[in-house]
Amino acid sequence: MMDEIKRGDGEFFITQNGEKKAEITFSHDNDSNIVIEHTYVAEELGGQGIGKQLVAKVVEKARAENKKIISQCDYAESQLKKHEEYHDVLGSA
Repeated sequence: MMDEIKRGDGEFFITQNGEKKAEITFSHDNDSNIVIEHTYVAEELGGQGIGKQLVAKVVEKARAENKKIISQCDYAESQLKKHEEYHDVLGSA
């Protein structure tokens, strides 16, 4: 069974049977933007929209903290650009 998305130090992640199966990692740059560094979803969980949920969590965090997101991760960047509702938090590097 899949666990809920949890918040760690600089990441949101999902575990299954105690093993990390999906994660999105981020940090803050000098301008206090949130920088998405990496997104990972285990192969067996692919196609279930988990990566999208992880990106959405970072978007929620950015809005709550009134910050912009800069993505170094191609997947996250494509999600941020593709979804118009995320454009309010899209920063520019």
